[in-house]
Amino acid sequence: MAALTHCGADPVLVRRESELAAVDGLVLPGGESTTISKLLTVFDLLEPLRARLRNGMPAFGSCAGMILLASEVLDTRPDAEHLSGVDMTVRRNAFGRQVDSFETDLDFAGLDDGPMRAVFIRAPWVERAGPGVEVLATVPSGPCAGRIVAVREGNVLATSFHPEVTGDLRVHGMFVDIVRAARSGG
Repeated sequence: MAALTHCGADPVLVRRESELAAVDGLVLPGGESTTISKLLTVFDLLEPLRARLRNGMPAFGSCAGMILLASEVLDTRPDAEHLSGVDMTVRRNAFGRQVDSFETDLDFAGLDDGPMRAVFIRAPWVERAGPGVEVLATVPSGPCAGRIVAVREGNVLATSFHPEVTGDLRVHGMFVDIVRAARSGG
């Protein structure tokens, strides 16, 4: 919420369908994707959120949020739900266990001022991006070189890392711009 506020947004927490109906965009945060999907079901938000996404509501998912936004998820529980907000196949925990965490600089399409530092902790990656999905960043080198870690399809943005961890708020700024453009009909 602090990152969005810093970028000029007025964020609110969404826990009920009436709150979801009142927002112009939604951030799906990191955490544990199967737990979040269960909470969406318990709080009767799963279907209303799917409907809002189908109708063009902007959304930004980071890490677990990316998993939730996928149309297909690999290495997940059979009862886990996803939102199909982006035509992509995502592999959970693709970069390995906590001890396999790493940082790297990414060239991120659409962001000025040089590379973005990204921290990967038990993060997903995109195995398949559909034809309408714009790949914004891939891992540049190492054993995971070429893996897709940031995408956009229409008004939906997803990263496999948490950009706010490093204090670089350019992705959040990009999302705020997407919301403003959608609100103004652009």
